[in-house]
Amino acid sequence: MDVALLSGFTVVEFGGEPAARAGRALADLGATVVRIEIDGCPDAMRSRAADWIAWTYGKQIVAVADLQAAAELARNADVVLDTPFDADTIVIDPAVAPSTHWVHITPFGMEGPRARWHATDLGIMASTGNMFCTGDADRPPVRASEATSYAHVGGEAAFAAITALVSKHHQIIDVSIQECVLVANMGGAGRFFRTGARGQRSGAQLGRTREIWPTLDGFVSFGIRGGSARAASMKTIAELVEAAGIDAGSLQCDWKTWSHTTAEDVQLDAMQAAIGALFAQRSMTELYEIAVATNLMLAPANSPREVFASEQLAAREFLTTNSDGVTLPKSFVQIQAGPEIPNESRQHDVRSSRTGSSQGEGAWSGYNILEFGSGAAGPIATRYFAEHGATVLRIESVSRPDFLRAMALASQSPHGLEGSDLFDALNCGKRSLTLNLKLPESIAIVHQLVVEWADAICENYAPKAMRGFGLDYPTLAAMKPDLVMMSACLNGQTGPHKDYPGFGGQGSALSGWNSLTGWPDREPVGPFGTITDSLAPRYVAAALAAALVYRDRTGQGAYLDVSQVETGLYALSPWLIEYSLDGTIGKRYGNRSPRSCPHGAFPSAPTADGRNDRWIAIACHTDAQWQSLCEELGLSEYRDFDYGQRRDAIDLIEAAVADATTARDADALADQLQARGIEAVPVADLGDVFHNPQLEFRNHFVELTHPRLGAGRYEANGTRTNTTSTSYWRAAPLLGEDSRWALRELAHRSDAEIDHLIEIGAVEVTENSSN
Repeated sequence: MDVALLSGFTVVEFGGEPAARAGRALADLGATVVRIEIDGCPDAMRSRAADWIAWTYGKQIVAVADLQAAAELARNADVVLDTPFDADTIVIDPAVAPSTHWVHITPFGMEGPRARWHATDLGIMASTGNMFCTGDADRPPVRASEATSYAHVGGEAAFAAITALVSKHHQIIDVSIQECVLVANMGGAGRFFRTGARGQRSGAQLGRTREIWPTLDGFVSFGIRGGSARAASMKTIAELVEAAGIDAGSLQCDWKTWSHTTAEDVQLDAMQAAIGALFAQRSMTELYEIAVATNLMLAPANSPREVFASEQLAAREFLTTNSDGVTLPKSFVQIQAGPEIPNESRQHDVRSSRTGSSQGEGAWSGYNILEFGSGAAGPIATRYFAEHGATVLRIESVSRPDFLRAMALASQSPHGLEGSDLFDALNCGKRSLTLNLKLPESIAIVHQLVVEWADAICENYAPKAMRGFGLDYPTLAAMKPDLVMMSACLNGQTGPHKDYPGFGGQGSALSGWNSLTGWPDREPVGPFGTITDSLAPRYVAAALAAALVYRDRTGQGAYLDVSQVETGLYALSPWLIEYSLDGTIGKRYGNRSPRSCPHGAFPSAPTADGRNDRWIAIACHTDAQWQSLCEELGLSEYRDFDYGQRRDAIDLIEAAVADATTARDADALADQLQARGIEAVPVADLGDVFHNPQLEFRNHFVELTHPRLGAGRYEANGTRTNTTSTSYWRAAPLLGEDSRWALRELAHRSDAEIDHLIEIGAVEVTENSSN
């Protein structure tokens, strides 16, 4: 049963596509969202039919006479979303609505040295390091053909708006799209401080092995990895290779101990030849059917055709049909109301009655979240709450550690399980309790924490796991009817493919992002950072925040089911709508755009310290911008080409621009072109991002010290507020570092009781457990 979690809240939306995406998410969560137009001034988004259908679904469209009438609607709203630096959008001073929360969404933030720089998705992606790391080493950096940055900010701005609703203060919120996207680098810019790694493009490879493989009719994603999480898949692929009559000798390994990072090149080459031969014999559909039947960690690079034919999506009723007969994604979350609670038993102001144990003063201070799971998608979601003051307690295991921790073992870190920079980046500001969930005594501790302490549970295990532990929602809700619980896994909790295993690489393929990223004459590539790992968490955070607001207002809990694949598809709604309208299958086209020319990354001069592989992203959206670009670059012979002529001669135009930029310094040229009103942004690598003046102005990097890894830089998310500071109170926790604290302070166990729990193995001891 769907529940309107934000029922009773009104959101007014003035802005361009980034605001429209955030508003759509809030509408899906139950808010009344009103998009405003001025009579006689058609909304610019109407010219893009698929975008208009996608991002206005579920909203009210209201035309008003003038700005004064628009301001009146803003005064009566709970939240306003706008994009104040966009051309052709309504701009109103927040001072006209002093009691309304205001969410400004801009490319680089409201203030700072580059705040007023012009940038669409191309320029924003260029600024983040993500584009630099995506694509092929012998070609320019490349972005996805759909707006990756807008996809990311939609969920994060929705979370920001809901965060304003729980704040005790009137909020003017400043959301930087650049900073939102930086999470997609999985902490890469912050890790530059320790590693000096600037990033690189590896095409269809991921590290030393191929990740994207050609099939009879398309491509699949499959990674050659060892370790316990991948052992079953590698054993299955070896059996399939042998059954196909292909030499499988190179695939006879102890996969639990084998590592692709230490294997010899000759073995890896033989493995890839054998696996590639198998894939070349089969279609994408055949291979995916095998994957679903055997739990093989393989995924097709889907197009809308495969999405519309998906049994999994059909079973979950992910797609719906609007009043005009157009098929589009229904929502990014499935919501189930908690058990009915008698009115006299409801706690209508749970938050104000809690003492809380947060180290922050942010809007979520006093809220307590119990986290189960591993990898990137779950931890990133709860990190948003930790940054805004919530206490997040991770339940971990020593015997089965988070695979991000275990990556440190594969890289032979001297710090063992505490040596993972990636785990550290994604889990700062949290606590860690180590339990053996196979023992009833450990489960009893979790039950106590749920009943007495936690406001919410967030987990991203496979669907069977929590049920196997006796920690599924029906069991826990029977103990605590007002519990809010989020389950977020690859395919969701229901449907015929719910148990299919996978990580962000599989999510990127299944949701279409792989097929939209790369060059049309080459195989697709995965966006750097396996995009669904960074997209899904912000929608998870928004839904979890809305459910907590619902619980606080009604006293009733809720269960939330988010599929990582579905959030990726939701962000590509226009792509799916175009297919529904006329069968169009949008494809990858490098950096080119159907609406702007030129639109791409062009070579620039080496840096002063001799670094090559330098680029500048440039886009001309109007003929006047093109004429100004020609003046700056000395391209007078092309100055009078209109858009149609430029499109017809696109190869010539791009070559001419590239010749003119090759000897120019990217930063200096960007300054000059921005002064002319032209979108021009240096393509930053991860080191450039670390030293970016706009990010330095916004204090994007937080200085903290990890007990093993030492001094580090941790990345803030994209939201700044006018009243509260947001930050992390410490680096990521050591494994089990807070076990005794949690058992004493939250579960009220004596030292003797804790010692007994350790003795029987219910609490797993580490060298960090002495606190």
